[in-house]
Amino acid sequence: MKIIVGLGNIGDKYAYTYHNLGFLAVEAICDRLGAEFNKKGCDATLAFTDYKGERIILAKPTTFMNRSGQSVQKLLNYYKCPQENLIVIYDDIDIEKGTIRYRESGSSGTHNGMRDICYYLDRQFKRVKIGAGRPTDGRDLASYVLSVIPIEERPIFIEAIEQAVDKVLSLIN
Repeated sequence: MKIIVGLGNIGDKYAYTYHNLGFLAVEAICDRLGAEFNKKGCDATLAFTDYKGERIILAKPTTFMNRSGQSVQKLLNYYKCPQENLIVIYDDIDIEKGTIRYRESGSSGTHNGMRDICYYLDRQFKRVKIGAGRPTDGRDLASYVLSVIPIEERPIFIEAIEQAVDKVLSLIN
């Protein structure tokens, strides 16, 4: 069993923001595998599917970004899934826009959602980061990550999300 968590914020006003790249990535995984988010539990919206003989649980926490750790811990406990079978997908402002980075473990960096997850878990879980870049117009980070991705940048992120999906699926036996 693998649990794949995309980080983001619930609600239409956040749907296409930089901070919701994790949600967009798990939705793309669902699309690729023919699954759909149609269940609720563990403070998350859930989808279930199988891939390469492995049971896959996809999750979008409903706790809002900065409290993602509560949901992730509940998911691991409820489904009795070892932490090494967790993959978290999220935006990272410290990475160039559209760049993907994979890490086996590590710190939370500047990401509050990851900081909350690391508070509840140790740091030994896989992460796929989608580069969101930093604001270039003087905005503070919070208003930047919660802003809607401009139309002219969307092709960069569509490609990045596809690369993130490829990477996540490559991690499944």
